Amino acid sequence: MGFDFDALAEATSGAVGGLLSTTILYPLDTCKTKYQAESREGSARKYRSLWDVLWEAVESRNPLSLYQGLATKNLQSVVSQFIYFYSYSFLKNQYIKRSGVKRMGTGPNLIVAAAAGACTAVLTQPLDTASARMQTSSFGKSKSLVRTLRESTVKELWAGIEPSIVLCSNPAIQYTVFEQLKYRLLKKGQVGVAAESAPVVLSAFSAFFLGALSKSVATVITYPAIRSKVMIQAAESDDVKDKNKDKPIRKMHQAFSLIWNREGFFGFYKGLNAQILKTVLGAALMLMIKEKTTEFTWAVLLAIRSWSVQGKKRVQGVKLPPGLATPAGSSSVAALAAKAVSR
Repeated sequence: MGFDFDALAEATSGAVGGLLSTTILYPLDTCKTKYQAESREGSARKYRSLWDVLWEAVESRNPLSLYQGLATKNLQSVVSQFIYFYSYSFLKNQYIKRSGVKRMGTGPNLIVAAAAGACTAVLTQPLDTASARMQTSSFGKSKSLVRTLRESTVKELWAGIEPSIVLCSNPAIQYTVFEQLKYRLLKKGQVGVAAESAPVVLSAFSAFFLGALSKSVATVITYPAIRSKVMIQAAESDDVKDKNKDKPIRKMHQAFSLIWNREGFFGFYKGLNAQILKTVLGAALMLMIKEKTTEFTWAVLLAIRSWSVQGKKRVQGVKLPPGLATPAGSSSVAALAAKAVSR
């Protein structure tokens, strides 16, 4: 009936992984974002390193402000991860069905991942912009999500869409590398697996390592676009007058020009070490959690579908003898669910 069961399981486990990894690393993310957003030069620079951002929060007696915007970031993370993994899994399954192949190659995988990323960016851009503005506001002065959205124009909320589209190559590279390496590790265990059987998953250590490696490659390649996006979305400073205050940055080329004129070539990679630390840990944690929750999510959704089919048959007056209450191919649902819960 048009319902993609596998895509829903992937999307749900991806959303859970994104939520937990975002919450765990949020203080680091706040420091990184505020550090990247600053484009002042010389003595006007407020932050020399991430430690300056952290120390500012401590000195202002607002250490909890490192969590400002967390609810919005979590909402954005869950929504974006769900949309991305659902889109990716759905498009991948459609490609495999139409092409008749057993698995996608690197080229098609990149295209599918990029398409899923573009869909995610367009739909979640306002939440992404609001989250960045709340993080880059002065400590203790962050506005609520509703107020941030209300005080921003539609053009402002989608101002960072240009670098966001460019950055679709980031998850495309990351997830493609991850999937290819994962396939090579698990291909022996996947031989002869039935369509309705529980998915074979990576160990926690393997998922963490492959997630870190794949994200490192993607981050180094796309970092200039990452920094330009943060600068475009950042909240305006309320304590220091910026030379470009009358000309807010709304385009990626404007951010590139400002970085080049004020900081030179190495300015494009300002904060790269912090970005790698945060994104690699975040991606690794997210993929590790996703891999470990996939089997449980799959079993629960399969049990719900089985229960739904039973209920529908009972409503139609069909009497089912004991032992035949589950649909074909799903007789081991209870065992699978019990196995998942025991973990």
